[in-house]
Amino acid sequence: MIPSPAPIMRLLEVVRGRETAPDVLVTAMALGKRIGKVGVVSGVCDGFIGNRMFEEYLRQVWFMLEEGALPQQIDAAMERWGMAMGPCRTMDLAGQDIGWAIRKRRMAEQPDRPYSGVIDRICELGRFGQKTGKGIYAYPDGRTAETDPEITRLIEDYSAETGLERRAFSDEEIVGRCLLALVNEGARIVEEGIAYRPVDVDMIYIHGYGFGRERGGPMFQADIMGLSTVLDRLRALAAGRNGWAWTPAPLIERLAAEGGRFGDLNIQDRNSI
Repeated sequence: MIPSPAPIMRLLEVVRGRETAPDVLVTAMALGKRIGKVGVVSGVCDGFIGNRMFEEYLRQVWFMLEEGALPQQIDAAMERWGMAMGPCRTMDLAGQDIGWAIRKRRMAEQPDRPYSGVIDRICELGRFGQKTGKGIYAYPDGRTAETDPEITRLIEDYSAETGLERRAFSDEEIVGRCLLALVNEGARIVEEGIAYRPVDVDMIYIHGYGFGRERGGPMFQADIMGLSTVLDRLRALAAGRNGWAWTPAPLIERLAAEGGRFGDLNIQDRNSI
């Protein structure tokens, strides 16, 4: 799900396994620096840090499509906010078949955490993005994304078929849902020790996922909002449609109750998190 090819992307997630020796980890980080990469240590989990968070980001994107937003609106809102590329264009570039394969696996592994089926409808047409000339967008020249009326009809028909009354979305709501999905999953990853510090999450998103540097990363943005505000917004979303996806991470609840910030954890001992 990472938008940039490995030779170009600066991010290098260095995986620390259960039996990884400290000197091996140090050597891997030094090698990354030598070849011009920004190394970030990650523990072991499905998707590691970046893709695990990106999965929750996309889950909300697909839900918003069926609820009333259109791909070009979501992408434009996220790009205006500071992302290098919107999520729909990103997945067309990476290959929609990759996400489709993951969703099929998730359906068996996590039947209680469904995705919107609208994106699978697109994949069922063989529209996998730039590699096939069509995805969420059409690519008549092989590279440039163009809005496709066929996809607009498909999305609107899917909403009608599933009994969803489409509604208007503001850019603020689009950005808010996407950002909160990243923050909530990022908090879980920090609490589990998959990421050593919140700043590691931010580094991954800045250097590997096109998160605007001037925005500082998702965890930094959460601190700007204030974790009490973040928690209130998560709880409000949890009370709505597909609320199961918005159960607040325990770390957010604890820090909000203490008046703390993610930034505080960047200078604390790991065992205090």
